[in-house]
Formats: sequence, C-alpha cells, structure tokens
Amino acid sequence: MKLQPDQFDVQAITGYGPGWVGVGTGATAEKIEHSVILCSSGERSDWNARAFEDLGPEHFARLAQTNAEVVVFGSGDRIRFPRAAWLRPLAERGIGLETMDTAAACRTYNILAQEGRRVAVALLLEQPR
Repeated sequence: MKLQPDQFDVQAITGYGPGWVGVGTGATAEKIEHSVILCSSGERSDWNARAFEDLGPEHFARLAQTNAEVVVFGSGDRIRFPRAAWLRPLAERGIGLETMDTAAACRTYNILAQEGRRVAVALLLEQPR
C-alpha cells in the first residue's frame, strides 16, 4: 500500500552502462563518465576514484557530509564492500549505507528518491578495460 505520492521532481538516473550513467531527460539529459555522488535533493559532486582500489576513508567521509538518511554505494560491475573503519563518519551521523553493484544502486536510488526519501548514491564508474 502506497502512503505517499511518488516525486518526479528529483534528480533521477535515466540510464546506465559500463562506465557511465545518464541523469535527466530531454534538454537536461547528461551522460556522466566518472565516479559521482548524486543526491535526491539535487546536489551532485565528483567522487574522485577511478577504481575500487582508489577508495579510502576520505571518500566515505565526504558521504557523511550529505543530507542523506541513507547512502547507496554502487561498487562497480560487482559487489565489493568498503572497509568497516571507513564507515565510521557515516555511523556517527546515523546515516545508513547499502552496498550493491552500480546497476542495482542506480535502480535503488531512483526508487528511494521518487518515494521522497533523503538519499544519496555514490557511484563508482570504472571505465571498461
């Protein structure tokens, strides 16, 4: 049973593939080919990591600065978990983190954002080899 209307005015992911995501539609459509943080409130920032091995505690500390109640981490073409110690800043602020592959993270983010949740997605967009 739905208790609240879907919100269609949020920043939505409209497509994805190996090494890219699409954001927006029509004249505002954009193809992003680098790791990125998107927030349902409209904020967007580069997430400076080209590969999973580039990630460190500073990447997850940045996520703790969002106004999200939950962060969805898209770890690339397969599920890879960040080190538990890296998540401390998120836990201290009461922000949940869900880890999944990037395609699933895109879909999950859209669902949560359109439900009106305060959600951020951190997408690791590794370029195909």
